[in-house]
Amino acid sequence: MKIIYHLTEDHICQLHKLYGNEWWSKSRTLTQAKNCIEGSQIIIGITDDADKLIGFTRVLTDFTFKAFIFDVIVHPDHRKENLGSKLISLVKTHKKLTQVKHFELYCLPELFEFYQKHSFDTNVGNMQLMRFEKQ
Repeated sequence: MKIIYHLTEDHICQLHKLYGNEWWSKSRTLTQAKNCIEGSQIIIGITDDADKLIGFTRVLTDFTFKAFIFDVIVHPDHRKENLGSKLISLVKTHKKLTQVKHFELYCLPELFEFYQKHSFDTNVGNMQLMRFEKQ
């Protein structure tokens, strides 16, 4: 297993396939996957011994107040290997994020317990997610 901080073209193609496994990302195109990689400040991947991408996350941040974690994803064949926990730990300890006050993410209720193990909680005052969707 190897930790990577940049994705090759082949890794981006593999990430696009990983996105296809999830309800929240299965409609993403390869071009959209490339664009979101290019627009993210922090990229963290985990590859197996054959250089196959088996875990991934990305971060958008101002490097001071907020770091927003997106796309924590693990290949279905490698779940239960604590790779999701490894990704979260790598984000929280990343050298470029040492000054960040708040790490935030979206997740479904069934994932609360997983993220609570990493000291995330839902106690953010009366804040609520709001969205404007372009048509």
